[in-house]
Amino acid sequence: MNIVDLIEKKKRGYSLTKDEINYIISSYMSGTVSESQVAAWLMAVCFKGMSVEETAFLTEALGKSGKVINFDELSSKVIDKHSTGGVGDKVTITLIPLLAAAGMPVAKLADRGLGSVAGTVDKLESIPNFNTNLSTHAIVNQVKNINAVIASQADDLASADKRMYVLRNYIAAVDSDYLLASSIIAKKIASGASNIIIDVKYGSGAYKDSPEDAVQLSKLMVEVGKLVNKSVTAIVSSMEEPLGRAVGNALEVIEAIQFLKGEIKKGDLAELTYAIASTVLLQMEMFDNSKEADLYLKSLVNSGKALEKFRELIIAQGGAAEVLDNYDKFTLPSFKVECESKKNGFVQIINAHNISLALKELGAARENSSKPIDLSVGIYLNKKSGEYVHKGETLYTIYSNSEEATKAAQRFCDDAFSINDTKPPVNNLIYKIISSKEEDDDV
Repeated sequence: MNIVDLIEKKKRGYSLTKDEINYIISSYMSGTVSESQVAAWLMAVCFKGMSVEETAFLTEALGKSGKVINFDELSSKVIDKHSTGGVGDKVTITLIPLLAAAGMPVAKLADRGLGSVAGTVDKLESIPNFNTNLSTHAIVNQVKNINAVIASQADDLASADKRMYVLRNYIAAVDSDYLLASSIIAKKIASGASNIIIDVKYGSGAYKDSPEDAVQLSKLMVEVGKLVNKSVTAIVSSMEEPLGRAVGNALEVIEAIQFLKGEIKKGDLAELTYAIASTVLLQMEMFDNSKEADLYLKSLVNSGKALEKFRELIIAQGGAAEVLDNYDKFTLPSFKVECESKKNGFVQIINAHNISLALKELGAARENSSKPIDLSVGIYLNKKSGEYVHKGETLYTIYSNSEEATKAAQRFCDDAFSINDTKPPVNNLIYKIISSKEEDDDV
């Protein structure tokens, strides 16, 4: 085989065989093809697409390009959750302790962020000494001991995917459905999970602009999951505005802790966390209906069991569990600026993309994998859509380490808020649930 011929074949829109895709990935890892050649093939995929079968071939090749975690007797029960990313999305941090407290073994392989938002690994590393760089042996033992682990993708897990993810970011090939689907599910093959829950976002703060586009990606991932023998459930949810009120690494962890303490009972963060957790319990046949599942999950939060599971997870991964009781244990920023509303009215929408640009100005996100980020800074949304604000009342609060960055972030935040006299309609946070086990569910 010849890489130039395979680039040409895909450029002309033809499907590649399993052997041809395996050749590309193995040659990429061995160094017998160049980064520029793989980049050319990735761009051809972006323009010409792939069949479901091709996507499954790529998924398996990426997933098996390194070690695959083996949970032995737990393998059929292990769950992994993924989100396609969004502004203020800290659901992994609320969900994993909740599912673990419910008796579900959860092995989450998480990422650092690239682009306009940080990743789950970045957020958790705002907890002093929290270690996400775990060996496969440590991951297996932790799941067996406490039912939960959140670890970064080690170099020896889905190695080709980790390398290709950085390349895709450099060449603007991150948002291809075929490459997204193969990358996400490849990580889950490597993680050893058999039951995969994927939160597929749409809106101004997501890769997908419309719910229809998100559904298309979701269906592709469910079909690929079938072909690689994984149970995949996709929950299509809105990212038109930031999720929750806190945006920024340490701030988001604090908000997740507040949820686990039972202090956040309503709002989009609670709604999405319970919806995903309930879906998992139904998929695993622990309950017959979502009402019973919701009541059980809320009892785990209200009793403190979910918070204690998070405490166990933090301690198991070397972190300072004192942050659960004293938020001052987080590194604090130098400036806190309360920004007032310039008018009376109802908040109509908070544009998630603009908030993400404000985060970048503050230094809470990175453009490339080698750039450090500031884990202490962020934005707190004192008012959310549907809430009334008076002129002069605090609309949002900026936490910053630079006066110049604060001013730049404030410009983006001011543009993000839309306010007028009419109370906006309540929009559904969850658009659709798509499962390999059942027909699509409209919500």
